[in-house]
Amino acid sequence: MVTDVARLNHELHALRNQWWCFLLLGIALVVIGALCIAEPFVMTVGGVLILGFLLIAAGIVQIVSSFWAGKWSGMLLHILIGVLYGVVGYMIIDDPALSMVILTKLIAIFLIVDGLFRIVSALFVRFQDWGWVLLNGCVTLLLGVIISRQMPEASLWVIGLFIGIEMIFNGWAWIMLAMGLRGVARAG
Repeated sequence: MVTDVARLNHELHALRNQWWCFLLLGIALVVIGALCIAEPFVMTVGGVLILGFLLIAAGIVQIVSSFWAGKWSGMLLHILIGVLYGVVGYMIIDDPALSMVILTKLIAIFLIVDGLFRIVSALFVRFQDWGWVLLNGCVTLLLGVIISRQMPEASLWVIGLFIGIEMIFNGWAWIMLAMGLRGVARAG
């Protein structure tokens, strides 16, 4: 325990002079996140296309690494997985509008199932503060149902909105880290 605290203090003091880098990163993420929320369609299309290109790149890397490893029992499986990544990535890039609808529908299904699991878990297990998990499940289920009921129009904004919200919260986390590091710099 003491060594963990000492290690953390050492890391914080090592980073204290770069606190402003974390602050700039956080501010950039908050600004970009706000732009994503302001124009969710642009980010939705961009996010889907980036996903497609990343899958193609992952497929290429998977196939190349299969050959680098040489002859082994898993080589064929890894080549097939690489081909699958590449084909799915190409399909996403080839028709981003359909991909947006499919991905948004998957998000809605995930939210509905996740919300139901949280509700059932909270009601049957009744652990400490189970009411918060019940509320979380109800909100998650409701969000999934709202998205599902607004399909296919929801596919124009859901992914971009979610990416924007995540970027804002991530940015605030970096800003808070920077402020903490700045405080370490003053104390050190």
